[in-house]
Amino acid sequence: MAKAKTQYVCNECGAVSPKWAGQCADCKAWNSLVETVPEQGGGGHRFASLAGTAKVQSLADIRPREEPRLPTGLDEFDRVLGGGLVPGGVVLIGGDPGIGKSTLLLQALAQLAPRVPALYVTGEESGEQVALRAQRLALDPAGLQLLAEINLEKIGAALNDTRPRVVVIDSIQTVYSEQLTSAPGSVAQVRECAAQLTRAAKQAGHSLILVGHVTKEGTLAGPRVLEHIVDTVLYFEGETGSSFRLVRAFKNRYGAVNELGVFAMTERGLRGVSNPSALFLSQHAQPVPGACVLVTQEGTRPLLVEIQALVDSAHGNPRRLTVGLDSARLAMLLAVLHRHAGVTCADQDVFVNAVGGVKIGEPAGDLAVLLAIVSSLKNRPLPAKLVAFGEVGLAGEIRPAPRGQERLKEAAKLGFTHALIPKANAPKQAIDGLTVIPVERIEEAFARLRELD
Repeated sequence: MAKAKTQYVCNECGAVSPKWAGQCADCKAWNSLVETVPEQGGGGHRFASLAGTAKVQSLADIRPREEPRLPTGLDEFDRVLGGGLVPGGVVLIGGDPGIGKSTLLLQALAQLAPRVPALYVTGEESGEQVALRAQRLALDPAGLQLLAEINLEKIGAALNDTRPRVVVIDSIQTVYSEQLTSAPGSVAQVRECAAQLTRAAKQAGHSLILVGHVTKEGTLAGPRVLEHIVDTVLYFEGETGSSFRLVRAFKNRYGAVNELGVFAMTERGLRGVSNPSALFLSQHAQPVPGACVLVTQEGTRPLLVEIQALVDSAHGNPRRLTVGLDSARLAMLLAVLHRHAGVTCADQDVFVNAVGGVKIGEPAGDLAVLLAIVSSLKNRPLPAKLVAFGEVGLAGEIRPAPRGQERLKEAAKLGFTHALIPKANAPKQAIDGLTVIPVERIEEAFARLRELD
């Protein structure tokens, strides 16, 4: 059978060229031509089965039905997914090499196999290697189907024969289609294979999980359209020297975005951590300068994270370094601290770290960062059992954070006795064991802290 002819399309302007060139002849963009398969005339488009005839109807007349979710048996993984896998849903999970993506998915499929037909398609390992991993993890392989294949057409034929409910493709960068001549992992191959597998999942109604490689910058390799066509995008995070792994949802059409699942890597694979706040809190024998506990919100879960700051005399140009926080926001907070609280760090090196490898993306961590910086600068520890949260504005005001009531309840549950929070987040009813200190401005926050000493 003759292979289909290919053409090259510019990603910038859409111009078509019969052969590859370094520069687009129309828009003059460099390295924008990618290989694609031209549409076949008369035979119908290969995605025509998805485009059914539709009619205009009123939104009020549509009765949505709740799709039953399929729990994987791993509570932390189900939390990130929004409660479990959705029939016809496509999940893309990426992470650094060796972080545990294949281990997690093999554990999930081993839990699912006794209940529903499951297929694990591996393109990076042989069947013996997967069997050895299952043996090392003490998993029961009964009922779990395995296919070591990278040809898209053969994978599609296997899906039609076995008709599984859950399918894992490990990984999408190793799969290639015979319709394209480019190598596996190229932009055209990744886009074509992902689109074909997504079409098959939507038609057959099975849950599809794609494993994606990441670049050295930490983003998913391949075209950006790969993240657009899937329903859920998960990132596997974790420090190289740490045994803890974080799975974060960056896109989820069926659940909360920025939901966080916490796992511990053990000899028997990944195990969910029921109380993740304990991981991000250092155990000090006594209060130390430069440490402040922040109550942050990750999806629907409040987490207590220790923010550590080190302020030291600069030898030359002062440095501003952050780990787990936005460095540009740190520079802004130092300017607010100087202007509205009279505390200057112009001749000091400032280092800020979020303990445990967690990344703080919300502005509600501003107040805790400033408290830790002033504590380190003055070499005076903050009061014991104190938590804080709140966004700091350029005018020195402390803005409220979302879900403040849930944050306070989580702090009280873990034994904290004082909470320095925005006045707008003050609870209407007292919380047992927790003294709430509401403040409106940054200078007021430091004044109230001096009263606690």
